[in-house]
Amino acid sequence: MNTPEKDIEFRSPAEIEEYQNGRLHEALRYLADKSPFYQKVFSDNGIDIEDILTIDDLVKIPFTEKKDLQLHNADFLCVPPEKIIDYITTSGTFGDPVTFGCTDKDLERLAFNEMKSFSCAGVKPGNIVQLMTTLDKRFMAGLAYFLGIRKLGASVIRVGNGMPELQWDTINRLRPDTLMCVPSFILRLIEYAEQHGIDYRNSSIRRIIGIGEGLREQDFSLNLLGKRIKEKWDVDLFATYSSTEMGATFSECPHGCGGHVHPELIIVEIIGDDNRPVKDGEVGEVVVTTLGVEGMPLLRFRTGDMSRKITEQCRCGRNSYRLTPLVGRKNNMIKLKGTTIYPPAINDVLDNTPYVINYVVEVRNSFAGTDEVVVKAGVASAQPFDVIKDLKDRFRSRIRVAPIVEILSPEDISKINNPGNNRKPIKFIDNRGKPKTYAHPHI
Repeated sequence: MNTPEKDIEFRSPAEIEEYQNGRLHEALRYLADKSPFYQKVFSDNGIDIEDILTIDDLVKIPFTEKKDLQLHNADFLCVPPEKIIDYITTSGTFGDPVTFGCTDKDLERLAFNEMKSFSCAGVKPGNIVQLMTTLDKRFMAGLAYFLGIRKLGASVIRVGNGMPELQWDTINRLRPDTLMCVPSFILRLIEYAEQHGIDYRNSSIRRIIGIGEGLREQDFSLNLLGKRIKEKWDVDLFATYSSTEMGATFSECPHGCGGHVHPELIIVEIIGDDNRPVKDGEVGEVVVTTLGVEGMPLLRFRTGDMSRKITEQCRCGRNSYRLTPLVGRKNNMIKLKGTTIYPPAINDVLDNTPYVINYVVEVRNSFAGTDEVVVKAGVASAQPFDVIKDLKDRFRSRIRVAPIVEILSPEDISKINNPGNNRKPIKFIDNRGKPKTYAHPHI
């Protein structure tokens, strides 16, 4: 394992930049030699990779988008098929999944990435991590976590997602100190514990590492979900940001001031609406270039995620830049009654309303051509107050504006969330640009 003296993240910003420039040269030469897709990109655009001397020169190269992966998936593969030992899929822009092939070297890279990320969050050999994510269904995440914990030398318990009863049985039997899971599931664990007399506050758990959902605001204070967990259960909370495409994880350190980049694995640009890099500290789209990927490396891949880059030294001593909690998805930005918001802000209100069981957020065009937001919420039972008024008050206090609110049964919402052909629950539907229709609540 890298010590602070050897770890590039603790070196000076100038040394990190020089190091990444060198890794970029290696990546470009590899793509020019091995990638049918990027060979065509370089040829079609008259790009001589020897002219790309620094990260700042990346602006000379076109972006890679998810639709490129969808339409030309096989052309991204840089090795013969027999070198692929693990196949992963992620959702595609046009419905069909995008396939990623990982070589043995790529799995070693994933293990290294997660080893560093878990270490950043304070996990050490001797810790026991209860893994509440699946290792099957062609997902990358669970496999990466398992490989990283193993490489770190900590212990791992592969329980999988859901099943509060089994989670608590495992905690009581094996006494893990760390949970790795989607943060909102922690509230279900707490609810189950309270209903079944489990003294969760005095359990063995000391640390929760969250995936897939934010825990902090842009100023790094806990958001509503984070506060609700912390108020109930005084454990250390860590947020992470990752994706299959980048094959890397940005994990918080104990100071909780953004996700640390691992310079060995990825280069990050933050791009504005003009497709040019923004100043450090400004919000823009996260664009990534993978380093050290053998099977399907990506160059200037647009993630669609909006964030900010923090470059000053972290209190943990790392000089590698950090990313703030995600602001939202670039294409999902909403302008509601003059206020710019992203779906996570709406989700945060709904996730922290006790009587809301599930929900879906729809954005569509109003008759005036502006954005109109409809929140369809599943409520468990009749409440002794005006639920619609209460929800609108919660939205106004949180995001200053209130969407249209419709109350449906949890069963009806569940049918929208899980139509049967999606791997991830649908919580956001963007119908802007489509004819305005009003669906019957029970359809």
